[in-house]
Amino acid sequence: MVEELAQADDAIAACADAAAWALPEHELIAALDAAHRLEQRLAAVKLALIRELDGRGTARTHGASNTAVWLREHLRLTIPAARRLIDLATVLDTGNPGIRQALADGAISLDQARVIADTIDTVNTSADAETADKAAGVLVGWASQFDPTHLRKLGTRILDHVAPDIADAATQAALDAEAHRATRDRHLTLSEQTDGRLRLTGTLDTETAALLRAAVDPLSTPCGPDDTRSAGQRRHDALAEVCRLTLRTSALPNSGGEPAQIFTTTYDALTRQLGAGALDTGLSLTPDTVRRLACDATILPAVLDGSGHVLDVGRQRRLITGPLRRALVLRDRGCAFPGCDRPPRWCHAHHIHHWTDGGPTSLNNAVLLCGHHHRHLHHSDWTVHLGRDGHPEFTPPAWLDPEQLPRRNHYHRRT
Repeated sequence: MVEELAQADDAIAACADAAAWALPEHELIAALDAAHRLEQRLAAVKLALIRELDGRGTARTHGASNTAVWLREHLRLTIPAARRLIDLATVLDTGNPGIRQALADGAISLDQARVIADTIDTVNTSADAETADKAAGVLVGWASQFDPTHLRKLGTRILDHVAPDIADAATQAALDAEAHRATRDRHLTLSEQTDGRLRLTGTLDTETAALLRAAVDPLSTPCGPDDTRSAGQRRHDALAEVCRLTLRTSALPNSGGEPAQIFTTTYDALTRQLGAGALDTGLSLTPDTVRRLACDATILPAVLDGSGHVLDVGRQRRLITGPLRRALVLRDRGCAFPGCDRPPRWCHAHHIHHWTDGGPTSLNNAVLLCGHHHRHLHHSDWTVHLGRDGHPEFTPPAWLDPEQLPRRNHYHRRT
């Protein structure tokens, strides 16, 4: 298979370098149709490979907590996109073979396959296998005429066409299945931008969407005729106000044993209005913002050297808590294991040289690890040490990388 895919790769690379402008219109359209068909066929191959890797547990043997996380690191996918591929690969492998074959033939797209698979999954709850096969055939035929959105709408009444005697009961099953998918597919992604801002993307289930609207809508109305903010800016400010109101309740859990804090380089920099500060998440703040937030937050001085390394954050303790943990957060900014993007609030502090073996409780002997990678490091052949610049490096076992080249986490870098 690898050799055949390599040959296909060479052929497609040659097409990518070809001059499309030189083709007459009918050949241009034919080439587009062929490229689209190949895309779907490759998707079928990709899903089959993902299904096999997931079944073998490859992700965990490589140190990842699950297949979605491994795909994110290996193929540079988002976690939601990786999960959707895994779910579809599972459905196509265990469900109706006609859907998998239609995708492999290039007759339907990946999104259409997902819609048909979801619909057949619903049909199976109220009809027999013969009816499900018939419904799949009808939907595959409709796929040549309708896009995924329209196909999903048609699928809600598919039994009217293939089994009208049970259609009414199936309608309720379809509604229940849609509610289940809404719960399954819910997610919220916070993507950090290079300038410290966050991009929010996600899909809310019906209940959460109603909660968000109920909280944000009253706060996002214009403040009067002089309010020049756009609707999007008003919703942004309303969300910020909702967060402030929530934080004032003091009902939120602590973060890794510590509530949210503001770090500054020196107290004088703050009082003289000269220096910038940072949140415990690592995001930089302007002096004006630091002074405004300082009205409600604890100020924690942290002395840094010229390279930005923490020199002192207070008296050390036996456990990695308090000032020492805050120093660790400033340095690692999240789980330090390669490929992990979990934030500091989800992480444990790990002694590089175990404390029970005489290792000191110090910044030079500590690393932040999420729960999964903390356990993985204790029960695998991975090792960790600090590089020359004082940042963690992880050496994989020889069976995974014969050269055992040290690896670093690149998800928490902010420069």
